[in-house]
Amino acid sequence: MKGKKDAFRNTWNRRSFLQKGALAAGAAAVGTGLLGGASRVFAEDEPSGSLRRGDAAILRFLLAAEILESDLWQQYAELGSFQTGGSKLDLPFTVSGNQQYINALSNLDGDMAQYIADNTDDEFSHMNFLRAYLNSKGAGGDQVAKTFDGFRNLKSSPLAPNQIGRLTNLMELTVDTSWWTRYRSDSKNPDLDANPGFQQAVPGLLAKPHTAIPRESSDTNRQDKIQVIANTAAFHFAFIEQGGSSLYPSLAQRVSDVEVLRILLSIGPTETSHFQTWHDKAGNAVQPTLGPLADPDDPGLTFGNLNDATKFNQDDFQTNLIMPEPTHFLSPKRKFPIVSIIRPTETKNAAKGAVAGLTADGLFNGQSKAFFDFVNDLAEDADEARRDV
Repeated sequence: MKGKKDAFRNTWNRRSFLQKGALAAGAAAVGTGLLGGASRVFAEDEPSGSLRRGDAAILRFLLAAEILESDLWQQYAELGSFQTGGSKLDLPFTVSGNQQYINALSNLDGDMAQYIADNTDDEFSHMNFLRAYLNSKGAGGDQVAKTFDGFRNLKSSPLAPNQIGRLTNLMELTVDTSWWTRYRSDSKNPDLDANPGFQQAVPGLLAKPHTAIPRESSDTNRQDKIQVIANTAAFHFAFIEQGGSSLYPSLAQRVSDVEVLRILLSIGPTETSHFQTWHDKAGNAVQPTLGPLADPDDPGLTFGNLNDATKFNQDDFQTNLIMPEPTHFLSPKRKFPIVSIIRPTETKNAAKGAVAGLTADGLFNGQSKAFFDFVNDLAEDADEARRDV
């Protein structure tokens, strides 16, 4: 642990890190900016390069988010997808596919394996682009990525084709499914209501940890168990991507540079596209076609029929209401009509809130204190960014 902490301090310390190349690039950018009539801010305690300090911090945090997403989606793709060979989806790791897991996912939609590969490919593209863009500005993309490489110490599923260290843990998830009712509510907005009280679509997923990938042959040999795992994954897919849907517009409000704003406004909608897809597939996990399904190892986890009007309020639970229902926006005091929106998009503490949500999800179970210090440090910097026009 001491060695890893020392490596962490040496690789990245936002209060004392100075890199000669970054400093020179930053100084040159300040001079150029002044000559052009627009000042550029470069903080000597952070590698901002030719970016404003806040813009660099936001992009570094988003790079961190995409590194973490790439790590978790790789695990899903290894077991729930297929190797694409020479097609445009040529994933940069071995994909074996677990046939029982793929079959269970296919019960929700026949194209699940392809969608998982697509989503994984997208996240890797986001990660690679943000890293390269930060490097092009002398703003520390490689430093962020290399620091995360030092934390790849979580175990793989024994069934995974790549027995490597992971950043994320998909085998102890407590999945918050309140996004289901949040996007159906026409009277509550998490940006406006301190305690909106959105109901869980599948309360058992939040009650205790469950796995979203198969871990051993006993998981795959029991049809009810592997279907529960696939259903858990479907709700977790949407949980992850709704977070991205909110994170990009939230942080975009703090960006100063127009090109950086363009990056956030261009990547963000792809996360929303992912969420829309997984929202639809999660609905198929709670349809009468599969019937009520209980976890054989945990009777408290049951996937019922959310379309049963005798048990559920259809305004809040109907499975085909996958487009954001209009709700209140901006201010409860100004009586605007309700509007269909992404929510939340409040920018205050957006990055720290994202880290808190992923941590509560169990995604980082088993990680070190140094890992949490690093991620929270990046989030704090991003949340301190201020729009400078």
